[in-house]
Amino acid sequence: MNKGLKRLGARVVRFREIGALSGLIIIMIIFTILSNKFLTWANLIGVFTITSELGIIAIGVCFLMISGEFDLSVGSVFAIAPMVGALLGQIGVPLILAFFVGLFAAAVIGFINGILVTKSGIPSFIVTLGAMMFFRGVLLAVSGGFPITYVGDAPFLDALGGRTIGGMRSSGIWLIVTTIVFSVILNRTKFGNHVYSVGGNPGTAKAVGINVNRVKVINFVICSVMAGLAGFTMFGRFYSIDPTAGQLHELEAIASSVIGGALLTGGYGSILGAFLGAFLIGVMRSGLILAGAPAYWYQAFIGVVLVISVIMNTRIRKAVVGE
Repeated sequence: MNKGLKRLGARVVRFREIGALSGLIIIMIIFTILSNKFLTWANLIGVFTITSELGIIAIGVCFLMISGEFDLSVGSVFAIAPMVGALLGQIGVPLILAFFVGLFAAAVIGFINGILVTKSGIPSFIVTLGAMMFFRGVLLAVSGGFPITYVGDAPFLDALGGRTIGGMRSSGIWLIVTTIVFSVILNRTKFGNHVYSVGGNPGTAKAVGINVNRVKVINFVICSVMAGLAGFTMFGRFYSIDPTAGQLHELEAIASSVIGGALLTGGYGSILGAFLGAFLIGVMRSGLILAGAPAYWYQAFIGVVLVISVIMNTRIRKAVVGE
């Protein structure tokens, strides 16, 4: 009996997302007790909408973190890509073309970040912090500090962030699809193995023939494109993009990844875990409001959950590798 329980415990611990999943269940139970409106369909749809935009960013950030790098510019890219699309749409460019141009702009930013990090040796934290501030300034200068709005019917925008069955937003479908796709890439492909290897031990990865810099640059591009896609889902929701949109999303995306099991040192993490981490943050934001807590308690609770998650994930990692 005891041996069976130990074996079950060992299997559970090896589940990378166990920390995020257990935390999510506990927090949902607490908020269900505190508010009878928490488990209503309308609230859960609202939570999933919040989760979708943050979760899409978190998937790209997690992918990059596993390879041992960070990107603090994703919050700015979240606004830049749809603003490029909105400006092009205003002058008559078809929205589907404007969408791809916006994603291309995001990809270029990611490529530049990756090249600067890999070629200069400057830590990605510093490079992307500078990029975050620079591109946020560009956004404010181009827009004059005012939102850019698209006027008219746009079925393509509805496909990005409009309402679907049951009141759910299209962004939720994008989140589910990207979670599945990137989980398969990370866990079932050679490139996914390279990502883990580069983050875990870049010296060894280079010794066995992996182009470490190329893997990192590709991941920077993926991270930025995912942030741009998330921004377009918000644009599809409001038909408008504010130059301040996405502020603090970079920190929440990193928090989502860490809560989901990613290590800050790289080499370990899970796309599903990032999804659960983003959902947990969305649950906390909604639950605190329904519980009547002041708005400023949200960041405080996220900070507490983040620290607890780091402690739990570190211990789980040690238990798995037998350190």
